[in-house]
Amino acid sequence: MNIIWLDTIDSTNTEALRRLPELPSMTVLAAREQTAGRGQRGNTWFTEPGKNLTFSIVVKFAEGELHASQVHWLNYLMSDVVSMFLRSYGIDCTIKWPNDVYVQRRKICGILIENTLKGEWVDAAVIGTGININQREFPQLANATSLVRCYGQEQDLEACMEKVAALFQEELPWLFSERSRASLFRSYSNQLFQMGKNARFHDLLEDREYWGRIQGVEPDGRLCIWDLEAPGKPYRYYRFKEVGYIL
Repeated sequence: MNIIWLDTIDSTNTEALRRLPELPSMTVLAAREQTAGRGQRGNTWFTEPGKNLTFSIVVKFAEGELHASQVHWLNYLMSDVVSMFLRSYGIDCTIKWPNDVYVQRRKICGILIENTLKGEWVDAAVIGTGININQREFPQLANATSLVRCYGQEQDLEACMEKVAALFQEELPWLFSERSRASLFRSYSNQLFQMGKNARFHDLLEDREYWGRIQGVEPDGRLCIWDLEAPGKPYRYYRFKEVGYIL
């Protein structure tokens, strides 16, 4: 993989999308400083300059390789890559559906994936990822943590980037066979944050808070929650931006 380091940029995802026609597949844009990093739901990703990994991986697909209805597999893949990276330091982590990574109820990684389509097929994916590495204080993020806070030692960012890129390159082929997808799905599902535990959720479709229990993820990417407060305790199924966690 070709890793391109940028000193200062607004957002690696934005830059990757700007340069998408000229960037070969498996190019990584990594920034030492992001001035307008973007997170899920339009949130801003705050990061201390020179302390963390903020990068975007460009992957281009041949027509017929990845259907538009299967883009959630990119979430599974990148979340699992970050999990493997953290576990290589002995750090136990969980994946907060759809694609944040948590350590002991604190966020250590966020992922924002943006795709371009050609008809019903994914033409290219820009997989934006922020992993907190050497930052110790998070005044704007009360529930954040980092590798240095969990592991106790600062790390070389370029070495960390190379490690993550190598893991991604190793796992990418998992998208293209049914058997390997099944393994990836099991790995992702087994690491779900709050899996099987009673927790509070906000149903954004009905604007209702309730106690529920995550049962797992459906093959189509929806989150399944058992509603503990509804008559008959039915299962509810959510797509991205349809449910929130109350932590």
